[in-house]
Amino acid sequence: MARAPVAATAPDRRRLQGRVVRVLAAGQVLGGLGTGAALGLGALLVAEVAGSPAWSGMSATMGTLGAAVLSVPLARLALRRGRRVSLTTGAVVAVLGSLVVVGASVAGALVPLLLGVLLLGAATSLNLQARFAATDLAAPATRARDLSLVVWATTVGAVVGPNLYEPGESLAGALGLPALAGGFVIAAVAQAAGAVVYLVGLRPDPLLTAAADDAVRAPADAVPARPVGGLRVLRATAAARRAVLTVALSHAVMVALMSMTPVHLTGHGATLTAVGLTISLHVAGMFALSPVFGHLADRWGRRQVVLVGQAMLLASLLVVLVGSESHVAVVVALVLLGLGWSASTVAGSALVVTAVEPARRPALQGVSDALMSLAGAVGGALAGPVLAAVGFPGLAAALVVLVAVTTAVQLRPAAAPTPSASTVG
Repeated sequence: MARAPVAATAPDRRRLQGRVVRVLAAGQVLGGLGTGAALGLGALLVAEVAGSPAWSGMSATMGTLGAAVLSVPLARLALRRGRRVSLTTGAVVAVLGSLVVVGASVAGALVPLLLGVLLLGAATSLNLQARFAATDLAAPATRARDLSLVVWATTVGAVVGPNLYEPGESLAGALGLPALAGGFVIAAVAQAAGAVVYLVGLRPDPLLTAAADDAVRAPADAVPARPVGGLRVLRATAAARRAVLTVALSHAVMVALMSMTPVHLTGHGATLTAVGLTISLHVAGMFALSPVFGHLADRWGRRQVVLVGQAMLLASLLVVLVGSESHVAVVVALVLLGLGWSASTVAGSALVVTAVEPARRPALQGVSDALMSLAGAVGGALAGPVLAAVGFPGLAAALVVLVAVTTAVQLRPAAAPTPSASTVG
């Protein structure tokens, strides 16, 4: 017989939260190693198999589309079975996607290759969900910080991963695979290890524990909130719409510019090592300072940090506009792009968490992740043709519009948060 849920004491909850953050961080290190090893290689592999660089943007498109398709089912799975089952399932799907990519590269088959990249998008879905999992048991005053610590943990693997391009080539040669497939072998192994970490480490489950605590602490005559779909929550809550739009459009800008950078650099004679270093520095910008942005979001305000992030995104695009022929300028732009994405995503995600009451957060989070990934898919899909038509500076100019829209939304007067959104744990 299952025991009735018992509310955790404050010290117990703090200890459990600390362990949850450590487990999520370990999983993110492994997941970041896997996605980092494949980041950038997808665009090159698709272009190689398709025989045209115009197809290169389809790698980012399919990866982010896969994340969008899988985000809502994984969020629903988390709501029913907890974060542990949801994150483990996402990692297993990512392993399958990596193996499909390897097989398709051997066969030189474009459609299976794109399908594998789509399944590999599960790695992004679980990466996004993990940051929200860090807030399930977090104290209100430290939600952004705890979220940012999990985002930061991706730095280790994601920065090292792109520098495994050449070791990946050696591994591919030893296994008799195409040179670009080696990174995806590394991704499969890393994601499998991450699945084990989530399966073993997330006991008790943070989301289920938080739900049990809320049920025990609720008044005896309280009516439990009915499950509501994330889209309905989004339509009903202006604060949620604003936060989700910020995260989604910031991600679209980042994906569009980042996904075309390897193609631009190799087209100008850069080696795979140089491309890998550039992507590593970009990923460092995305993740390394996220705890700083999380701390500032808790201290200064989430909306203020979002505006700082938008300013850095705009600066990145201006550097590309004036210095696209310089590798150094492209590196500077990619670092600024990563920093702007980090500030906007950390603070924007904290706004998503606080926009609604706890019972409706997982549904909203799933929709937020889906829309974020869809925005990235659109950005990646449009980036290839724009690059082919007007070049790298033209792509940056087009993205300025998206940054301007996101900034304008944030400059509108903010509505006061509801008591349930601002005070519940």
